[in-house]
Amino acid sequence: MEHQLVTTGTPWEPLVGYSRAVRVGPHVHISGTTATNEAGDLVGIGNPYEQARQTLANIVEALAAAGARPEHVIRTRIYVTNIEAHWEAIGRAHGEVFRDIRPASSMVEVARLIDSRMLVEMEADAYVPTVHGP
Repeated sequence: MEHQLVTTGTPWEPLVGYSRAVRVGPHVHISGTTATNEAGDLVGIGNPYEQARQTLANIVEALAAAGARPEHVIRTRIYVTNIEAHWEAIGRAHGEVFRDIRPASSMVEVARLIDSRMLVEMEADAYVPTVHGP
């Protein structure tokens, strides 16, 4: 079965030993993703909604690189540093992408992320169905 690695070219991927996404057959797994832009800069400092939007844009980009689309997502995991204060803003951004798709999802509070300015990190799993011809 084909094993496809999707990388972004950041220096920490080979250092830590991970890929942005891995596709094996119809299964796509997106690593923990945060609100960084193409230059590696954090977007939306202090703004959970903007960080969630950028995080989701990064996830959609990784899905596309693995041959998947948002409607293929079957599960998301959302890690939030202050769930009481930020769950609604982060949930609203998540709903803008997944409102009609409605994957299984979890949102949990964590003590902190790798950068203390990060308010949210997300993972996603997708299943890309095989289309058979007539």
